[in-house]
Amino acid sequence: MRGQDGERRLGAAELGEELGERATLVQFSTAFCRPCRATWRTLREVADMVDGVTHVELDAEARLGLVRELDILRTPTVLVLDAQGRIVRRASGQPRKADVIAALGQAV
Repeated sequence: MRGQDGERRLGAAELGEELGERATLVQFSTAFCRPCRATWRTLREVADMVDGVTHVELDAEARLGLVRELDILRTPTVLVLDAQGRIVRRASGQPRKADVIAALGQAV
């Protein structure tokens, strides 16, 4: 989806879930990715701590079109979306909770 400014945005149609009121943490995972499980726990904890933040996990293998479109090269990859679905931060690998919280500062 593109906004009026032409910028790429993600929404419920792409994610299969509604965006968070303030921000959304989107995690691309695969079934056999050990760091993905730890990343899931970290992102879930942050989403539970910060009002208006949602965590959405997507199976990269099941969403290959979106993976290619967004140039996701490895799992876990985390995208931080603002309330309008714009990607404001992106990181690969297992994030630290402090880094996720800092990244949310750019989205909210």
